[in-house]
Amino acid sequence: MSSLQWGGRFASAPDAALLAFGSSLADDLVLAPFDVRCSRAHVAALSGVLAPADAGALLAALDRVAAEIDDGAFAAWATTHAFEDVHGAIDARVRELAGPAGERLHAGRSRNDQVATTLLLYARDRAARGARGAVDVAALLEDRAESALERGTLLAATTHWQPAQPVLLAFWLDAAAQGFVRAAERFARVAADAARFCPLGSAALAGSSLPLDRAAAARELGFGAPSRNALDSVGDRDVALDLLHAAVRAVVAASRPSEELVIWATPAFGYVRLDDAASTGSSLMPQKRNPDPFELVRAAGARAIGVYAGALATTNGVALSYHRDLQQTKAQVIDGTEAGLAALDAFRRAFAHVHFNDAQTAARAGDGYTVATDLADALILAGATAREAHHAVGERVVLAEEEGRPLDGRDAAALGVADAPVDPRASVWGKRSAGSTGPGMVATSIAATRDAIAALSESFL
Repeated sequence: MSSLQWGGRFASAPDAALLAFGSSLADDLVLAPFDVRCSRAHVAALSGVLAPADAGALLAALDRVAAEIDDGAFAAWATTHAFEDVHGAIDARVRELAGPAGERLHAGRSRNDQVATTLLLYARDRAARGARGAVDVAALLEDRAESALERGTLLAATTHWQPAQPVLLAFWLDAAAQGFVRAAERFARVAADAARFCPLGSAALAGSSLPLDRAAAARELGFGAPSRNALDSVGDRDVALDLLHAAVRAVVAASRPSEELVIWATPAFGYVRLDDAASTGSSLMPQKRNPDPFELVRAAGARAIGVYAGALATTNGVALSYHRDLQQTKAQVIDGTEAGLAALDAFRRAFAHVHFNDAQTAARAGDGYTVATDLADALILAGATAREAHHAVGERVVLAEEEGRPLDGRDAAALGVADAPVDPRASVWGKRSAGSTGPGMVATSIAATRDAIAALSESFL
């Protein structure tokens, strides 16, 4: 039982299989660098308890562990032992390296406040990483939007996957960027919340009788202040769940344009083509060219939602303070966050290999009578009610369908609005409302989004 952080109260060792069942080492090794930082701050908090020599020995040992984490030696060492978690593994390694002083590292702390603090440090790091990733995707989309705006590329936007109205391709790209800007803002809020209150020093649930300098620990770790209530601190997983939620929402933001790109890559649409670097083939059919990265990102959203629901459920009905249920919360937060950030990066990489077929999107921008709403708007401007205009144009659509032709000047003339736009380009250029697909409005939106991206980027340099 020497590898464990407890045991004096027990007469025999735990069942090896049950100990393995309860171990989270495979799930939480990713927390190792953050646990070392947490332990260094705890040494600072123990300044009134530790002899200077012992403090120096502990810090030297922690420096050594940090180096072993960086080069992979620590993970190899830890996985050959029966540790309950990464926190116990680091404590054991410090005891090996620091000698008698190593036995003093855990004075005045519990794994309860240690885990809570380490998770907040992890959340702060991954939230910053997520914000940068989402900003990168948004910037890439706006780069492509500016280029498409210069070309004036048209696209038939859809609702219910049916042709709706003509828009600029730049309008679609700018729309896709908005979800990633919101994702970055969400991550930014998580990073800020993760830096507010430091649980370290809360001990098991009631604080400590030792003269811990909690403020020093909080400062060293970049927190605003020590947490206010030890009982709440050790069991609070709100920020961790918010991190996972932010990751889930970022993946969902990526899943939506992924759906369109998958369909647009089919010969039936032919709107986009992916470079070889972002395509896969079939083991049987030699002609296949599959947009697998976008299909996987699309599916990653479903997985992320499931993981988030599971993580949130592990905290439901759990009494105040720490309970072992929260080990599952930790595992799901880490799993879901790492997978979510990987999917976000995959979307960015794959989208860089997307090429739009401007001629094809423009050729089909009017299919499905997408200018019908413009005719109705022209009737309304001429004095008709919305209901009258809708009915009258609907009748012209029926006639055009029967004659196998698009809406054209004949329909506009028959309706008494000969100057109404009857082609996709005129439709797009005629849009006037703020936030519309009119070229000037799209340029305004791109510029505003660029400003938001710049402000977020500056926050996470």
